[in-house]
Amino acid sequence: MRTDPPSPDTADELFRQMYTELRRLASARLRRSEQLTMLDTTALVHESYLRFQGQPGLAGLTQGQFLGYAARVMRFVVIDFVRQRHAERRGGDQLHVTLNTDIAESVSVRDDDVIRIHDAIEELAQVDDRLARIVEMRCFAGLDEVAIAEALGVTDRTVRRDWQKARLLLRAVLQ
Repeated sequence: MRTDPPSPDTADELFRQMYTELRRLASARLRRSEQLTMLDTTALVHESYLRFQGQPGLAGLTQGQFLGYAARVMRFVVIDFVRQRHAERRGGDQLHVTLNTDIAESVSVRDDDVIRIHDAIEELAQVDDRLARIVEMRCFAGLDEVAIAEALGVTDRTVRRDWQKARLLLRAVLQ
């Protein structure tokens, strides 16, 4: 089992130490969402950093716990970006001209899918918060069972069992 080095004294120091890993997580997250967002890896990491600022207790987290938290923050950055773009397309304050309506419709459907998945994870969190955190860390951060287990303080066997349960519950909510 991997052990984390001692926790850094400040959240900024933790962010600096984990920057390369955060970029890897952001890149994996954006690769999975294909062209759904217009964010790039650097923008997602830096927007996440802005949201980390002022959050109490980050300095005391282990690296695994920090990555779990970062996965959640990145999910919310992407969801907020999609919702903002969706609102703008529905009459927001920016002028939006569509040259090819087929493209606009396909993006709109994909935006709706992202929001449906987000809402499904929120429903899952109401049933069992740990299941929702496992989904976030696995799907949005690409962490494996061992890393998730370390972040949550449970065994990898528990994570595998919870992952199966979460997939079943999400499938039921999304249908």
